[in-house]
Amino acid sequence: MWEQIQANRRRSAVLISMMAVILVLLGYVAGEALAPGGGGVLGLGVALIVFLVRLAIYFGAAESVLLNGAHAREIQRDDSPQLFNVVEEMKIAAGLPFMPRIYLIDDPAPNAFAIGNKPEKSVVAVTTGLLHRLNRDELQGVIAHEIGHVRNRDVQFMTLAAIMLGSIVLLAEIALRTMRFGGRSRTRSDSRGSGQAQLILLVVALLFAILGPIMAQLLYFACSRKREFLADASGAQFTRYPEGLASALEKISAAHEPLSFASKATAGMFIVNPLACAAGTDDSSSIFSTHPSTTERVRILRSMTGASLADYDAAYRRAKGAGVIGSTSLRDTSSQTIRAASAAGPIESRADAQSAARRAFGYLTVHCNCGLDISVPEGYEQDTIRCIRCGSTLPIPTASDAGPKDVPLTYRRTSEGWESLRCACGRTIQISPAFAAPFIRCNSCGRQITVEA
Repeated sequence: MWEQIQANRRRSAVLISMMAVILVLLGYVAGEALAPGGGGVLGLGVALIVFLVRLAIYFGAAESVLLNGAHAREIQRDDSPQLFNVVEEMKIAAGLPFMPRIYLIDDPAPNAFAIGNKPEKSVVAVTTGLLHRLNRDELQGVIAHEIGHVRNRDVQFMTLAAIMLGSIVLLAEIALRTMRFGGRSRTRSDSRGSGQAQLILLVVALLFAILGPIMAQLLYFACSRKREFLADASGAQFTRYPEGLASALEKISAAHEPLSFASKATAGMFIVNPLACAAGTDDSSSIFSTHPSTTERVRILRSMTGASLADYDAAYRRAKGAGVIGSTSLRDTSSQTIRAASAAGPIESRADAQSAARRAFGYLTVHCNCGLDISVPEGYEQDTIRCIRCGSTLPIPTASDAGPKDVPLTYRRTSEGWESLRCACGRTIQISPAFAAPFIRCNSCGRQITVEA
């Protein structure tokens, strides 16, 4: 797919350049309209400042901002071994030299996305709803699709394009608010001739402020739709089982639960538009659609006679009348037969997926003799908690404080499963069933905790 990567880079450069032109023109026209005779330069300066601030966020903390906004938390292999195995399998199939970090979102709506301003810092995030709804073949298809975005350098472009789009929208909002509260009074105070010229500039600036973000969104969405087809082609190639991805797309689009944190700004990141899923509609016919038609994507995948890029391109040509894979990539691709389906079901039950999410968010689990598991949020200050089922008062598992900070704490395990405890500093610590070391260290205060069997 190196040809597609190069083509993506060329398209990205063109698209970012066009969005930069919109940003510059918007800043100049708005500045000149509000302050004739030099305001254009000031507007350019404001546009540049807005862009540089957002660009600094992109290079410094773009992933953190997006992941925190999605309420996602990083998980480790012990939290979901089978999910890590699937991601590792697709990473190997894609030939990536690095392992993406895996994040989990506690949300019943099935969906997934990948982000990252650098491939080696890429992240694959999935919801708990995805883990217990999809079987292993379907989950492989979704992960392969997201790994395809990483390998094709889509995550870099889409994150940067989102920064550009956000800059344009923010600058347009600043211009509209400034014109609303300051433009009219300045026009009345000028002479008639200059007032008419300024009025024309205000009208032009108003048009730019309204149409600029719309034009930028059209550029962003048009490129986003084609990248989904390329990621589908990669997903079919990596798994050698197109039906897995096709079936996953159907299940995701048919689940009408609203994704709690989804918005117009983030909808383009997901494998299926979460806003359209929640509404039970397919907005692919709109020029503002972030994704191609799910029905069309499924039909192309199911009409493939093999699992190679050439097979996907042939299926795409039958559906669309033109190809989507470059000629060099098609020439270099080798034939791949479609493998048989596996008999594996979902990799996690609903309860296990939610438990993994609670551990990632720092919840401490207290087991009651009546059979109820109580989730205690991190920061709970009491030493006991009352069971809402039987009324028993239960102690919060806490590492014993033996004295000074240089003396290790101690904790005695009570089972061979997952256990959680509170450090002396208040931080929740999770101990997995596979844990066999003599001690564990708190990530917050650094104190060592001796773990006794």
